[in-house]
Parts: sequence; C-alpha cells; structure tokens
Amino acid sequence: MVEIDFNSLKIELGEELLPIGTVLLVQGIKQPVMVYGRKQLQGDTEKVWDYVACPYPQGHLGEDTNVFFSHSQIQEVVFKGFESEGEKAIRKQLTSLFSGKE
Repeated sequence: MVEIDFNSLKIELGEELLPIGTVLLVQGIKQPVMVYGRKQLQGDTEKVWDYVACPYPQGHLGEDTNVFFSHSQIQEVVFKGFESEGEKAIRKQLTSLFSGKE
C-alpha cells in the first residue's frame, strides 16, 4: 500500500480569489485559518479585505477571532475549498465588482 502525505502537497496560490473553505497560512499568524468570506468590510473600519477567516480547526468562535487579510498576505495554501459552478460564478462577480470591470 502506498502512503501519501497530503500535507506535503503544494497548491499554487495563483491570482484569483480562493474559494470558501480554503485552509491556509497567513503572514504573522502561526495557526492555519479557514476562509469563510471574501471582499469583506471589517467592522467599524472602511477597509475592505480580500478575505475573512476563522481559526482552523476550531472554526468561528466570535468576532474577536476573525482574521481579515489580503491575498498578498497568504504564505501557503494547505487545502483548497470546493469549487462548484456557483462558486466560480460568485468569484467572477466579486472580481468584476471590485476591479471595476463588467
């Protein structure tokens, strides 16, 4: 039987927004996080971040554990979330909306 260490597989980051459910490492944070929102406005600020995530594997524990970050801050993709046709359509809409393109 061949054993595969799935943690050793490298997933390319790319330029596109990553799907919901993606688990990754972000600069300055030691614990993996899981993406649960994209193009999110952070609370009382006027800043729109590429992603909001929660600690993995704990999940969303409250607003004080939300992690907001930009695509450029991603160090490593550990697991890429599910990409249905609906996911691809929403990602395309988000990209168009926030890039000013139709």
